[in-house]
Amino acid sequence: MPDSDLQHGTRLVVSPSKVVLGSGAADEVGDYAATYGDRALVVASEVIFDIHGESLVETIEDAGLDVVTYTDVRPDPTVENIEDAFALWESEDCDVIVTLGGGSSIDTGKGVGILAANGGSIRDYGVDRAGYEGVPNPSPPIVAVNTTAGTGSEATRSVVVSDESTSTKFLIVSQNVVPTVAIEDPEITRSLPRSHTAFTGIDALTHAIEAFVSVKSYSVPDDYARSAIRRISDSFTKAWANGDDIEARTEMMIGQLQAGQAFTNSSVALVHGMARPLGAQLHIPHGLANALILPYVMEFSVMAAPEKYAEIARLMGAADAHTPTREAAEAAADAVLQVCEDVSLASYLDEFGDVPDREAYLDVVGTMAQDAIDSGSPDNNPRRPTREEIEDLFVTIYDDALAPDSPRRS
Repeated sequence: MPDSDLQHGTRLVVSPSKVVLGSGAADEVGDYAATYGDRALVVASEVIFDIHGESLVETIEDAGLDVVTYTDVRPDPTVENIEDAFALWESEDCDVIVTLGGGSSIDTGKGVGILAANGGSIRDYGVDRAGYEGVPNPSPPIVAVNTTAGTGSEATRSVVVSDESTSTKFLIVSQNVVPTVAIEDPEITRSLPRSHTAFTGIDALTHAIEAFVSVKSYSVPDDYARSAIRRISDSFTKAWANGDDIEARTEMMIGQLQAGQAFTNSSVALVHGMARPLGAQLHIPHGLANALILPYVMEFSVMAAPEKYAEIARLMGAADAHTPTREAAEAAADAVLQVCEDVSLASYLDEFGDVPDREAYLDVVGTMAQDAIDSGSPDNNPRRPTREEIEDLFVTIYDDALAPDSPRRS
C-alpha cells in the first residue's frame, strides 16, 4: 500500500553508513577505524574495558592506529564524562572515536563528537535549548562497537546525558551524531549478566513499540518496528534464560538494531519522557525505568491507536487475526507485562535504584512530570497526556510497581 505521508512531502531516513553484523564482527573494528584516521580515542566503562578492552585495543593497533583510552564512562553518562573524554580527545589530537559498550559509552562518544565539531558546552545542544537537529556540524567518524542488545544508540541520532547538578537528564537529537560504523557482534553479549540482558532487552522492545505508535510514525520505521517487536518477543526471554544461546543473542542484536532504526526515524513518546526523570530521581537504570512504565502507558494510550496496539499484540502472539481489534489492543499491555514478569524485571529494584518512601516520592512527582513534558517526548504519544495525567501515571507506577509491597515486586 502506498504511504500517503510520503506522497505529500519527503522524509529523511537516517542510519549508520555501515553496519557490520555477525559473530566475529568485533575483530574487524581496526580495519574500519583505519579507514577514517590514525589516532583513535577508545571510550568505554572500566567494567566493559576490563572484559573486552585489551583485545579491542590490540585489534585497532594491529591495523596501524595509535590508541588513547577513556574508561571512566558511567551508566547514564554525565556532562562531566563527556567533557573529560573530549579534553583527552583534544589533548591527544585524536581523529576517530571508537566506542565500546552499550548506550552509555556510545552516547559519551557522540558527545565527544559534538564538542569536537562544534565546540561550546554539551548542555547547550539539548533539545530544550537548541531544539531538534540543533547540532550544526557533523561529528568526526564514530565506530560504535555494541556490547548490549538494547539501546540501539549505534543507529540513532539521539544522545541522553545526565546533568548531576540538577538531577535531570537531557536529550540531544541530530542527524549529525549518527555513528559512521555500527559493529554488531552477538558473541560479545554473552558476557552480559542477566540483569543487563533484561534492562537492555526491554529497552529495545520499548523503542520498537513507541516508534510504532508515535504520531510521527510512517511506513519505513513502522516496518523496522514490526520486525523488531516480532524478533524481540521471540528471543528476549530465551537470551535471558540462557546467555549462551547464540541464536537468541543474534536475534536480539538484530531486533535491537531495528528498534533503534525505528525510533530514530519516528520518535519515542510518553514512556521515554517519563523514564528519564524517573531514572534520574531514583537512580534506576534506563531500561528498568522503561519496564516499570511501559504497561501503564500502553493501557493509557490504547484508546487513541487501537489498530496499532492490536497489531502489537498479534506480533507478540497475544492475539490472532480473528481477535476483535479493541480486545487485541487491550491484550498488548498484558503481553508486555508478562514479558517483564518472565525476566523478573521488578525484582531488580532490590539491587538497582533508590526507591524512596511514598511521601518523599510524591514530593518529586510534580518535578518529574514537568521534566517529562519539557523533553517533548509526550507530545509524540498517540494519546497526548495532560500534566495531571502524567502525575497520576507516576503515582500508579509507584503503588503498583515501585513500592516494596507493590503487586509487581511482591
